[in-house]
Amino acid sequence: MIKYVCKMCGHVYDPEEGDPNAGIAAGTKFEDLPDDWVCPECGAKKSLFKKAD
Repeated sequence: MIKYVCKMCGHVYDPEEGDPNAGIAAGTKFEDLPDDWVCPECGAKKSLFKKAD
């Protein structure tokens, strides 16, 4: 699964872990995150993430 990195703070969204604090289950692809999901570290919008190298 592809990881995504926040361009603002460097937080990595790992689909294998999800975002349990936001109710996002492990195994949730980045593309399947709700449009209003934000970075758990800095609050950046989903659009401010890029694919990890």
